[in-house]
Amino acid sequence: MWNDHLGRETPDCHIRIADWLDKPNPVKVLLCHRGIGKSSTLAPYNACRFYNDPNYQILHQSESDPSARKISRATQSILRRHPLTKDLLPPGKMDVERWNINDINLLADPLHSSMLAKGIMSNVTGSRADEVQNDDVEVPRNITSPELREKLRDRLDEQTHILVPGGKKLYVGTPHTYDSIYTEQISKGADVLIIKLFEKEKRFTKVEAGKPHYVGFTPEVVFIGIHESTELLEEGVHYHVQNNHIIFASEYDGIVDCYAGVSWPERFTPQDILTRRRETRTINAWDSQYQLHAKPITKSRLDPDRIRVYDVEPTIIDANGEVTMMLGNTRIIGASAVWDPSTGKIKADASAFTLLFTDAKGHLYWHVCKGLTGEIAVFGEHDTIVGGQVIQICDLVEKYNIPSIIIETNGIGGFAPTLLRQALKSRGLRCGVIENHETRNKQIRILEAIESPLQSRFLWAHISVADEDNSPVFEQMRSFNPELSDQPDDYIDSLAGAIHNTPIRIAKSVQKRTATSDRLTSNWRPNSGQYKAKIRY
Repeated sequence: MWNDHLGRETPDCHIRIADWLDKPNPVKVLLCHRGIGKSSTLAPYNACRFYNDPNYQILHQSESDPSARKISRATQSILRRHPLTKDLLPPGKMDVERWNINDINLLADPLHSSMLAKGIMSNVTGSRADEVQNDDVEVPRNITSPELREKLRDRLDEQTHILVPGGKKLYVGTPHTYDSIYTEQISKGADVLIIKLFEKEKRFTKVEAGKPHYVGFTPEVVFIGIHESTELLEEGVHYHVQNNHIIFASEYDGIVDCYAGVSWPERFTPQDILTRRRETRTINAWDSQYQLHAKPITKSRLDPDRIRVYDVEPTIIDANGEVTMMLGNTRIIGASAVWDPSTGKIKADASAFTLLFTDAKGHLYWHVCKGLTGEIAVFGEHDTIVGGQVIQICDLVEKYNIPSIIIETNGIGGFAPTLLRQALKSRGLRCGVIENHETRNKQIRILEAIESPLQSRFLWAHISVADEDNSPVFEQMRSFNPELSDQPDDYIDSLAGAIHNTPIRIAKSVQKRTATSDRLTSNWRPNSGQYKAKIRY
């Protein structure tokens, strides 16, 4: 009725939600994928409850106070504008955190509000409600550790004491962790409605060209990869379907997802879904937010066996009036270097340095991953730097023509940029030093950066990085647990930083030029030249 009043269509998925919300069950769980517009049904549902019973009381909780007030504000707006309820609220401006239907003197329970909207971590002790709504109370920032998840459950338990006898609980959201509050309630017998982005799904991790792979339905959308590497395949070009089997035109070693039965075809077109998938950093995030699978975080381990190994060194070629850098037969167009300084003391992280090359296709080449040793800088006469980690970096800058280095300034890294700049200047090297202070959760940052290129198999590593006898890198990847904050992860953390900052296009030589050296140290980064354009506004 509210959509009719506004002159807009009601999609089938919203009708399903509305019918289900009207069922009288004590505990209900509504799992909807991102972007479906659950608020477009929850606010009219609340208004309908107050229309049927002006003494009805709702406690609406979300992940924060501002988020909870959104539904409260929308409910007020519908009550004031809908023809059936426009006279239900008292005139004048009302608070959105707590408010009452009609005059407080006419309410059966004037002590408590008709609607109270609070964040899940806010104090609601002493409240009363016929219905408690938990709207997206589970979000990444409150479930990143077992302690936070336990604190969230303590807050949810408090709601049991707030409900009047015969009251109802409603959980609405998407799972963000393997031990999600939603799966926990479902296992206890809660009534559940699940609306995925796609009703039917089938995943392959490796496909062979020309071989039939059983799907069980006719795919409407087929994706390969995740995040920026995602591609939408075209039927008749990349694959064809025959008797519930899909046959691919070429081999692919990575994630291949086949889907059918989109929840809202008019809104979620293949191109819109492609955009959403390219903005999703990990496959577990996609599965949880759009296909509503509560995945174990620990199963997101970083499998180094998906890294391709190479054994060549880059070369700079000056020919035909152009300077290029080649890695074997592959032309390199950019580089990203990250240094996470450490003192090298016992129980301290390694002082990790990573150099990452990139080519025109977006493939990443993890060429250097070293643990620098010794003091950050060793001084000689006249306060000149003669040794230490900064000199080791200068050697790498000169060898690989690195244009800039990003330094993590957390902890001891606060004074490292100044020392590195001094060492570069004394060596006559031109290399930018960029300071970066990380505030995001390290485990999430590592997963978001590395999982996508691993799953899509466009991450390569030099044999020196992959040598497990001399390098701890692959072991760190295998044992990485996103739930642990204290674990050996310094090398893969430096890789994550390099991937996040790719590409930094290499535009100049790091060595100071002279009249005779200018030609030999030309820019080897691809360049299309300079152009002038007149713009008339």
